Amino acid sequence: MKVEKYNLKSETGLTRFEFISEGPRGAIRKLIEFQATTDPGLFNLAFGDKDPLTGSIDDLSVSDNGDTEKVLATVIAALYAFCDKYPDAYIYASGSTKARTRLYRMGITKYYDQMRADFYLYGQIGDDFPEFELGVDYDGFLAQRKFD
Repeated sequence: MKVEKYNLKSETGLTRFEFISEGPRGAIRKLIEFQATTDPGLFNLAFGDKDPLTGSIDDLSVSDNGDTEKVLATVIAALYAFCDKYPDAYIYASGSTKARTRLYRMGITKYYDQMRADFYLYGQIGDDFPEFELGVDYDGFLAQRKFD
């Protein structure tokens, strides 16, 4: 994808990434984590502002820094890097609110052709994960990188 993104920093395991969002509200530290779940090979994609006191992710904060597209492109870049290191992984993502889940769907939709070329994409409806379709509201998303 030819979209501007922020520079990512990561530890060697490529499961935790950090970057700085820059905009009208200043420099805001962001975190992306790929968290192992109890299901082998399944990771939860967690994202949000970095809490300055605990260093953990605050996924309820609203930065409103005017750089949503650049931030989403940066999260997608982390997804590609993670999948390059863990090619068999499945990644689950859901927003901390319905509005954020909708924002994620809009991001997938915007870059759908590229995402579909590189990933198997599924949308969560209840406990089911049908193949992702444009225009459908989902509770979450599941992706796995395609490698030829």
